[in-house]
Amino acid sequence: MNKIRVLVSTLCVMLLLSSCSKKDNDRNCSAVNVVAPANETAALKAYIDSNHIDAVADPRGFYYKITAAGTGNHPNVCSGVIVTYTAKLTNGTEVDSGTDAAWDLYALIIGWQEGIPLIAKSGSIILYLPPSLGYGAAGAGAVPPNSILVFNITLTSTY
Repeated sequence: MNKIRVLVSTLCVMLLLSSCSKKDNDRNCSAVNVVAPANETAALKAYIDSNHIDAVADPRGFYYKITAAGTGNHPNVCSGVIVTYTAKLTNGTEVDSGTDAAWDLYALIIGWQEGIPLIAKSGSIILYLPPSLGYGAAGAGAVPPNSILVFNITLTSTY
């Protein structure tokens, strides 16, 4: 019986390891499945509704609008991405931007990890993120704590 358990365990580990590419293992990344708290999703929904924004509600608590789907494969959390983006607060104040910025997706805020894979190369998306999927209670740079953020992102390519 113990030999069977060892064999099954070994097969499970082998299957798990074979499902990850070497690139994925080198990046030490894994998918994040975070759902924003109800109070944040309610505040974000109120912003979307009061501004008559045509966006899709994602079950994880953010909203998005795909303005161009792009072509080819979609990135995953283990992908490196090159993007052009702007980040704004809900009052319209721009707090960040970048052109041809390259990052490993797993190292970015959760909202990007979950939102960018919705598009492919040359695709564009607007992400409406509650604080917990952005910079949370700490804020970052010009982003105040507990901010709802609006990102306009174009996925230039992946690596």
